[in-house]
Amino acid sequence: MKVLISIDSFKGSISSIKGSEAIASGIQEVYKDAEITTLPLADGGEGTVEALVHALSGKRVEKVVTGPLHEKVNATYGIANDGKTAMIEVATACGLPLIPKGGLNPMKATTYGVGELISDAIEKGCRHFIIGLGGSATNDAGVGMLQALGYRFLDNQLQEVGLGGKALAGIDRIVVDDVNPELSECTFQVACDVNNLLYGKEGAAYIFAPQKGATEEMVVKLDQGLSHFASIVSDQMGIDIQNRKGAGAAGGLGAAFSGFLQGELQSGVDLVLDVIGMEEQLRDVDFVITGEGMLDSQTSMGKAPIGIAQMAAKYDIPVIALAGSVNQEGFNLNEKGLTSCFSIIPSPMSLDEAMNTAVTFNNLRFTASQLFRLIRSVGGQRDRFLVPS
Repeated sequence: MKVLISIDSFKGSISSIKGSEAIASGIQEVYKDAEITTLPLADGGEGTVEALVHALSGKRVEKVVTGPLHEKVNATYGIANDGKTAMIEVATACGLPLIPKGGLNPMKATTYGVGELISDAIEKGCRHFIIGLGGSATNDAGVGMLQALGYRFLDNQLQEVGLGGKALAGIDRIVVDDVNPELSECTFQVACDVNNLLYGKEGAAYIFAPQKGATEEMVVKLDQGLSHFASIVSDQMGIDIQNRKGAGAAGGLGAAFSGFLQGELQSGVDLVLDVIGMEEQLRDVDFVITGEGMLDSQTSMGKAPIGIAQMAAKYDIPVIALAGSVNQEGFNLNEKGLTSCFSIIPSPMSLDEAMNTAVTFNNLRFTASQLFRLIRSVGGQRDRFLVPS
């Protein structure tokens, strides 16, 4: 019996690594000699660095950087075992969880810390970057990140404009004399699962800023600032940062990565699956176990479990998903490649109890054990489940 376990984190409950351990334990209660491979999964958001560090035998690096509200925060990123590839989730330096309740303010919030992480990785020898966008508290078009990398943004008095979304409207000149020269040696793969342009009614400010604390008045000002900044970049650098799918991601970080750093914006789950070598890992596998906290119709929209299900379907490998809950409304995951799915909640319980890490670990272990007892009873090998041609 050969099983590949590749689950996303159950956010707020259990990490993908610990969840995988639980599932493996349940399988081994039934198949003591099972050959089990675990590959923590992510879709470019929370948990991406953890999954990639595990898959690439890397290490985590801690760095004190400038947080979203200009305070110092402890951020972490990963470096692969090749010593040349860095993995960064932008939320570790400018994410929503870093700001106390009631303190959200995208006019002030900056991405400066993201640039500090990139600079630190460059100093350590990294020249290839895998970036996870998502969860940012910012709307500064990545200007803060660029400032940390040596770009200077001046107002019409030739003074530095400062940090945050409010600074965009005052930018009059871009100075590149002090940009880190080693950036020209760097490549960026950016996990980005939205197609929003930088500004406009479907842009970063109107679509995402309200959830980052922006009032209606702020949204208008932020959008005007994004539009003004795009105009300055076009006029002075000849770069169109507006008409790029994903430019509005993470408050405009998508525009900064793709326009200034020549980053490639990619589907998060496709990027992660490619980096961890998922297709190679599927060879000769009998079953794949995947999952996340909730399975619903949104899972088919670029989420990690459906990504692996679609890849495994090419090889006729059954894919079983485990989840804290399964929403049946509009459910379409079987048509998308998922063989079957199961909730791990065995009895009525409160949300707090269901989210408890120890409870989730035990529920994953028990459910996996019961599933593989069934599989053993009907023969054990995946070929028994395939319809004869």
